Amino acid sequence: MCSGPTPARTGSRRSRRAFDRDQALAVALREFWTHGYDTTSVASLTEAMGIKPPSLYAAFGDKRQLFDEAVQLYTRTYGARLGQSSDARSAVATLLRQLAADYTDPSHPPGCLIITGATNCAPGSQDVKDKLRAMREETKASIAARIRADIDAGLLHADVDAGGLAAFYAAVVQGMNQQACDGATRQILERVVDAAMAAWPGAPHRSDST
Repeated sequence: MCSGPTPARTGSRRSRRAFDRDQALAVALREFWTHGYDTTSVASLTEAMGIKPPSLYAAFGDKRQLFDEAVQLYTRTYGARLGQSSDARSAVATLLRQLAADYTDPSHPPGCLIITGATNCAPGSQDVKDKLRAMREETKASIAARIRADIDAGLLHADVDAGGLAAFYAAVVQGMNQQACDGATRQILERVVDAAMAAWPGAPHRSDST
């Protein structure tokens, strides 16, 4: 009598290892990035990933857990962050120019997953919408903190509204995202950045800061 594994069990083990998890996650990211969380179904995900639903659930849990992993992959791979430039203006300008390049990169879908991933979520997906909103708010808060640091250092007038200015540049980022999704080129977004940075408040005169 044969004591080895039956063909059915061997086939089951092989089917669970029949796809590259990292590659499948990258495909799922593109699906969510292109279509958004709610519009992307498990059926469309498994078709794009080339796997069956049981394999998706075994590897990633469920659609929401897969989306969370896709967001993590996005932030590791594409997510631009406010840099450590010497002043807030330079940091914001560098961020916007990085986004102008990234949002229009033809190697991936246009725009930003963090902005567009939950645009039209149903009430049952409110937690997804809240998660992405919190990530956007974190970026806006980091811009405001850099502006306040410049105010404290005397690089900006004391009456500059740090929160309002940060909200303005966050709105520029969201507008650049929509422009990219509508087909704007990197050159057009660079012009948007030029116009946005022209609105940056001037530095105080030396006599004002003494």
